[in-house]
Amino acid sequence: MLMATASVSVPRAELSFGYYANLFRNEVRYEFLRMLRLRSYSLSVIGFPVMFYLLFGTLNSHNQYARYLLASYSCFGLVGAALFGLGAGIAMERAQGWLDLKMASPMPRFAYLFAKTMSAAGFALVVTCLLSLIGVTLAGVHMTGLEFAKLIGITLAGAIPFASMGLLVSLLVPPTAGPGIINLIYLPMSFASGLWMPLDVLPKWMQHVAPALPAYHFAQIALHIFGFARSGSSLSGHWEALLGFTCLMLGAAWLVFSRREAKA
Repeated sequence: MLMATASVSVPRAELSFGYYANLFRNEVRYEFLRMLRLRSYSLSVIGFPVMFYLLFGTLNSHNQYARYLLASYSCFGLVGAALFGLGAGIAMERAQGWLDLKMASPMPRFAYLFAKTMSAAGFALVVTCLLSLIGVTLAGVHMTGLEFAKLIGITLAGAIPFASMGLLVSLLVPPTAGPGIINLIYLPMSFASGLWMPLDVLPKWMQHVAPALPAYHFAQIALHIFGFARSGSSLSGHWEALLGFTCLMLGAAWLVFSRREAKA
């Protein structure tokens, strides 16, 4: 006896550009709101640069030092947002199994990393706007609209290289030790790169080490807006250094991730 089976065709949703744009937009939105509600992250990432600028920038009102710190602390805020948002965040989610759930879902993997990178950039944008407001109102900083736009653009562009650094760190550090290890990277690198004070007042050996650090090149690009970049430094050279650093971090992260997947 022959049995006939009826096949039912289920229409598939057309995966258009609008579909993916909406998916990425929602992922960024929910990630930003989640990190905003995580007080240990949002208060520290936004609070530390603002607090330091209130302490050191406004004490030097109507002084060029306030303009210097406006650029350098904007970079400081972005580096912290990226390293802690991706470095500590992904490491913790990996330990909790949330990363495995995300990878098993039909959502594109890139959307997960894109959302975290854009979320870090969003926090950096908040920091830069707050620092600019404080600088103009309390520190006597004179800044044109073009300079402000350039500072915003450079700060957002820095999310890519330091997000790639955070991604690599998240794959290497133990989840419970993530924040401590990131602080051991973040704070010395920021100090030695001239984010807290001009490199000229630091020891000579530290001035020679600084060009090997990505935060130094990032800071020099931002400082170039206000004319504080070190003499003899090439703006294109700093961009090339950040590009090479990004490729190095992404390549190392891909290698570590591939080896772990092979062993799983």
